[in-house]
Amino acid sequence: MTTQAVHLFAGPGGLDAGALERNVHGPGIEWDDSAVATRRAAGLPTIHADVRKHGPRDFPQATVLTAGPPCQTFTIAGGGSGRAELARIVEAVKRLGAGEPVAYNDFADERTGLILEPLRWAISDFECGYNAIVLEQVPQALPVWEAYAEVLRDHGYSVATGILRTEQYGVPQTRRRAVLVARLDGEVELPKPIHRPYRPGVPQHEGDPQLEPWLSMGEALPHRGPFTVVSNYGTGGDPKKRGRRTSAEPAFTVTGKISRLRLLDPDGCELPRLTPSEAGRLQGFPADWPWSGGDISQQIGNACPTPLAAALIEAATTPARTLEIAA
Repeated sequence: MTTQAVHLFAGPGGLDAGALERNVHGPGIEWDDSAVATRRAAGLPTIHADVRKHGPRDFPQATVLTAGPPCQTFTIAGGGSGRAELARIVEAVKRLGAGEPVAYNDFADERTGLILEPLRWAISDFECGYNAIVLEQVPQALPVWEAYAEVLRDHGYSVATGILRTEQYGVPQTRRRAVLVARLDGEVELPKPIHRPYRPGVPQHEGDPQLEPWLSMGEALPHRGPFTVVSNYGTGGDPKKRGRRTSAEPAFTVTGKISRLRLLDPDGCELPRLTPSEAGRLQGFPADWPWSGGDISQQIGNACPTPLAAALIEAATTPARTLEIAA
């Protein structure tokens, strides 16, 4: 049977694509013109709007709610105003849970308050409640999801939160995400890892024999041949701190600056930089995903990796006991 969902802050379709792999269908709400262009080119049902202008009653068939709110104020690469206001955000979550109003302009950056929107959708109209909820954000936002969990449990949900490593779910990239999965009609657990964690210097074939090897950039981009990526991410611009990984390793965390990465061949000569299709593959998207509009690098960097999305959707829509029996 097909399950209906609604995806908030849907971006270019990472959560949608993962959901479709689990036969979960439904529209995404996205306000960014460029991300909307990509979604529509991919044939994803899309509402070009601010999520604050809609609510559960606009999607009465949806039983699954997913969201990846804007991360710019929480991420290490951003200004950090969201991180600085974590205590106030957690308090706002508690107020929402108690039925009190919260104004987004209470925060230094209005985007920070958007992390509260999924909770409004989940509890403001319980007659239109959801059987399953999936949320993802940067690791720094985990305290917000933990506060969400307390509220959702008060509303009858089983909830699990934590930080997951994307390479353990089939993404050829090391990326950590704070996640929440909740289920109304059964116990829920975080998805169990399928692949081994990446450890620098530890060969791909070594590690827990019950887990599959992590995936490398070379496996995602076999047409490229051997190469080395030179990253400026997280170095503060200091050339001496630039990280390097070979194509036999997973990619660094994909960000909106991925188009700036340098690629070198085994002799140290410059290679063409990653195309949108190749960068998308490192996020788990199909090679033919029709990236459209502007700011494509930013779209790719902001997306939820599709294999992680599929694992989260499965965890939220399948009772934990069923998963254990299947295993």
